[in-house]
Amino acid sequence: MVNLNITVFCKLRIIKWNQYALRLERVNMDKLLKMENLERHYETPAGVVKALDGVTFEILEGERVILLGPSGSGKTTLLNCLSALDSPTGGSYSFLDAQVPRNNSEKMTSFRRENIGYVFQFFNLLQDLTVLENILLIQELSGNKDPQRAKELLKLVGLDAEINRFPGEISGGQQQRVAIARSIAKRPTLLLGDELTGNLDTETSNKVMEALVSACMQENITSVFVTHDEGLVKYATRVIRIDSGKIVSDQSINSNSFK
Repeated sequence: MVNLNITVFCKLRIIKWNQYALRLERVNMDKLLKMENLERHYETPAGVVKALDGVTFEILEGERVILLGPSGSGKTTLLNCLSALDSPTGGSYSFLDAQVPRNNSEKMTSFRRENIGYVFQFFNLLQDLTVLENILLIQELSGNKDPQRAKELLKLVGLDAEINRFPGEISGGQQQRVAIARSIAKRPTLLLGDELTGNLDTETSNKVMEALVSACMQENITSVFVTHDEGLVKYATRVIRIDSGKIVSDQSINSNSFK
């Protein structure tokens, strides 16, 4: 018998079992966040740089969104505004129907702590702590240390046999999977990543993304990831293409393998 741990707010319906995970279809998904006419302009000696120029979109609970675009397109700036690492200079941004704080470092930090998980391109694991200890540290800092959950998360990303090893003793792909487990350890509402497979080869990138999709589905986490790699589109439920600070397309993805 399969034991499903599915929260009511996600409104999930089982549609198929495959070798990877239970495939789930979300129905009547609720709005998680909305950006409307968002701007991020910078004053420079050469004039105003419009890193974001009138960006408008919504993200629903449970979506896996990829922000795709060339270098300098504004996608990382958009990610920084989503996480409240940066403040927009215009427009509105609401999260769970509340306005996200801006130009107030204390309130912005509190928003990130309560809502956001982040996966970095360069892993940022503490080298003198074991794989398990890296997860436990994040839990402790968020006030909810739970060794059993930490072990379950590492099993979820396929690293339950590596818990006592140090980051330098495992591969880059394995380190990124540790980073994924660490990022969801505090149960974020929204998981963000910036070029998280940028330093990995194609085969390893696929393994990392498979672990990521599995973790997000299991933990009911909405995710937004920045990349320039078209090959990662298959892991998304939606792709937003951005160029010159503007959204140029917004497309839902019908993925047969990851849904």
